[in-house]
Amino acid sequence: MFLAFNLFVFSVYFIDKQAARAGRRRISEKTLLALTFLGGSPGAVCAQRLLRHKTQKEPFRSILMAITIFQAAVLGGFALVTMELYKTGP
Repeated sequence: MFLAFNLFVFSVYFIDKQAARAGRRRISEKTLLALTFLGGSPGAVCAQRLLRHKTQKEPFRSILMAITIFQAAVLGGFALVTMELYKTGP
C-alpha cells in the first residue's frame, strides 16, 4: 500500500512536470504538498530529484523538506518506542 501510494505521488509530480513543459493547466502546489503530507514524501522527493521538478521553487521546496523531516522524525520515534517495547516484553 505504501509503495503503491508513493508510486502514485511520483506519477502526479510527473504529470505536473509534463504539464509545465507543455504549458498546460498545472496541479496545484497545495495538492502536491497534501499528497506529500499524507505519506507520499518518498515519492515526492524522488520525483523532485529525478525529474528536477520544483527544485528552485520557494517556499514549496522548504515545505516539502519540512514535511519529509517531520515524517522521518515521527517514523524514527515510532521505531524507537517499538524497539523499547520489544526489549521489555509484554
